[in-house]
Amino acid sequence: MANVKTRKAPWKVGVLFSQSGLTAIVERVQLNGVMLAIEELNERGGILGREIVPVLYDPASKAGRYEFLSERLLGSDGVNVIFGCYMSSSRKEVLPVVERRNGLLFYPTLYEGFEYSANVIYGGAVPNQNSVPLASFIFGNYGNRLYLVGSDYIYPRESNRVMRHIVRQAQGEVVGEEYLPLDASKKMMEKIVSDIKSRRPDAIFSTVVGDGTVKLYQAYKDAGLDPRSMPIASLTTSEAEVMSMGPEVAEGHITAAPYFNTLETPASTAFVGRYQRKFGGEGREVTGCCEAAYFQTHMFAQALKRAGTQDTETLRKALLGAEFDAPQGTVRIDPDNSHTYLHTRIAKVDREGRFVIEREVANAIKPDPYLVYPALNDWRLGLRRATLEDSQHTAFNE
Repeated sequence: MANVKTRKAPWKVGVLFSQSGLTAIVERVQLNGVMLAIEELNERGGILGREIVPVLYDPASKAGRYEFLSERLLGSDGVNVIFGCYMSSSRKEVLPVVERRNGLLFYPTLYEGFEYSANVIYGGAVPNQNSVPLASFIFGNYGNRLYLVGSDYIYPRESNRVMRHIVRQAQGEVVGEEYLPLDASKKMMEKIVSDIKSRRPDAIFSTVVGDGTVKLYQAYKDAGLDPRSMPIASLTTSEAEVMSMGPEVAEGHITAAPYFNTLETPASTAFVGRYQRKFGGEGREVTGCCEAAYFQTHMFAQALKRAGTQDTETLRKALLGAEFDAPQGTVRIDPDNSHTYLHTRIAKVDREGRFVIEREVANAIKPDPYLVYPALNDWRLGLRRATLEDSQHTAFNE
């Protein structure tokens, strides 16, 4: 009987998203994505007859808490797989822990690139999958004079470094660059917007995150600026922030992401419907980061079924090259770098606060975290040429 009991013991996974603090507005929805996927998997009988049990902690949007709690998960809690982290600063805190203890971190968030760890499965977009296409869209529709504004931590500074390079390549100009603390006040935002107004860029590239996003967009509206001629173009403004600020503030602004909850495909509609039934409301807060957390959980489960064990090395082998029909479309973990082939979409907020997709690629884009493939990353090739099908490489789904 002891052996039977051991075989049926649950699979434990760590879940490390903030449910309080400055970035909870996004991380709560990522947590929901993981929990929805776990519920679906357990309703089908779990994996190999064993249910998945999440061990949840709230880091409260404090970088040091991510390190402490990941140590607890991989140590006393006996977990070796963690789904978690939004900000790059929190990922950087967890990274040495999973490497030292040889665990796996599933990171479902866009980030700045220029990183590789065998102990991380990267599920969010890197610059060649969002910054480059967004810049192409801005340059083609508004102009190449940009004002860069971001929260003061790793991701915005590195994303802006990449964007400065893209602007130079376009023979454009960065007319201003400012960073704000995560808890920036309304007055700080008003000062930044006043500077933007005086410099008159063609667009504002924002990597402000969390509650600061709402304050920035509100200050923009209060200043009487018009997104039809000078929009805020962002990688970090999602459905969650739009819901918080309201459509009257968000209308006309632009975001680049692999997924928007307005995507009209059967897989996306079903995903949003299931989310709505579990968490209530209209499902309008579903974000690209939520979708990534959701599909990463399912990809882990598929790999676990193939591997039959949570041993890190065996799981990693089962994950690299794996594919999944996600709500955004088919995604694949690139065996070259542990990042994910993702779709690219540019969307604009309408008067009802919904993202209307303006442009999208036909196939998932190969992740290029170090920007080493010019054919994938040269904005002059146009958004369509950013796909693998138009490069010297072969798209995974061809």
